Amino acid sequence: MSLSRRQFGKAALTSAALATTGVVGFPRAAYAANAAYVFGYFTESPSQQAADYGLHLAVSRDGLNWTPLNQNNPVVTPTAGQLGLRDPQIFRKLDGTFVVVATDLKGLNFGTPSQYLHVWDSVNLTNFTGYRRLRMHTTGGHTWAPTVFYDNSRGQYGIVYSFNTGGRDILAVNYTSDFQSVGAQQTFFSPGFNVLDGDIVVDGSTTYLYYKNLNDGNLYGSRSATGQPNSFTTYTSGIRIGNAIEAPLLQKTNEGGWRLWGDSFSPVNNDYYLWSSSNIGANAWSAVNQRDYTPPLNSKHGSIAGITDAEYNALVSRWGLPNWVRLKSSNLPDYFVRHANRIGRIDPYPFDPYREQLWRMVPGLADSAGVSFEAVSVPGSFLRHSNYAIRLDPNDNSTTFRADATFYRVAGLADGSWSSFRSYNFPTHHLRHQGYVLRIDPINASSSAADRQDATFRVTS
Repeated sequence: MSLSRRQFGKAALTSAALATTGVVGFPRAAYAANAAYVFGYFTESPSQQAADYGLHLAVSRDGLNWTPLNQNNPVVTPTAGQLGLRDPQIFRKLDGTFVVVATDLKGLNFGTPSQYLHVWDSVNLTNFTGYRRLRMHTTGGHTWAPTVFYDNSRGQYGIVYSFNTGGRDILAVNYTSDFQSVGAQQTFFSPGFNVLDGDIVVDGSTTYLYYKNLNDGNLYGSRSATGQPNSFTTYTSGIRIGNAIEAPLLQKTNEGGWRLWGDSFSPVNNDYYLWSSSNIGANAWSAVNQRDYTPPLNSKHGSIAGITDAEYNALVSRWGLPNWVRLKSSNLPDYFVRHANRIGRIDPYPFDPYREQLWRMVPGLADSAGVSFEAVSVPGSFLRHSNYAIRLDPNDNSTTFRADATFYRVAGLADGSWSSFRSYNFPTHHLRHQGYVLRIDPINASSSAADRQDATFRVTS
């Protein structure tokens, strides 16, 4: 866990053992009722302007495109230990309620080890009770990146975490029945090379453990027929996108497919990638196009859990949806619309100041049937066109300004499920990017494919 460490997630969705009748302790009907997902995480950004070490939540219907809750502010923050958390995992217990476990670490102070994990209980994640710290060992080693699974043969939960002993990085485990106390620490996975960031999903009779190999920097999958300590065999090739990656998140979807998230911290901190597979045992992961997924803003190493429609609605009602949006480019899907030096442009996510990509999409200043984009970081200033170029200017309430700052949101010219924005006062012109800067140009359904792509955006959060 180095200074540049970047951690993204763990899957709690199927971390309870799956039998042919469903998750152990749950009937198949209850498992099938999961209609959405919740993501728990902490936040950072490349220059740490977004650093916040409390528990953040986001929701998603498809498990790919995420909506932060509570304006992307924490819903709970540790009050003991180092007064901050990293690597939170949300895990649904056999009784249907949730437990949250997290690393006791605030910020980038990786040289300060803790013997403890933060723990909360929650019925449906609309409130958190019983805050405590669990002591996992009595050594000077660290206790990082916990993942939880249910060991049916023991009738206990295993809490697996990254641990360092004698200069070796391994995965250790403590077993518990109630998350109030734990048994003695045991070595769980020590394959002869240094490993970090284990994530576990039990599927049928097989326990899958994904981890980072610190020797070559790649992510790997291992498996065991018993799930017992020291019983895992690596079965996948190493995968990586970017210069450096860690924090594998193995997720079984509500539909039965598989996803593997990876947390990249180089060439820029706070980026991530996603792979998918229809067969978890086949060593056949395919990179997912970044058009198809958008993680929570500034999210870092957390977890994804399946939730019901009622739980989704309760979370939205309790914590609220963002009062801002982001605009994602169709043909450069890792790029988002931002303002920089009062110029409208697109830049690759992530970046700082991160608030320059946040917009209040309000009723059009010239026509309430349209939309205008007010900068969250510069209240009262809006995107407007001037000599066809897009600028961020303060609203002077003139007729010209209001017209220049108004657009009609229409079906995306390159993808009807996305959006394009037609100018109010130049009705043949659409908002588009060209050379990474924004402008309006005459673009329509008969324009070139490249022009239509440049004028197509996803409204996300």
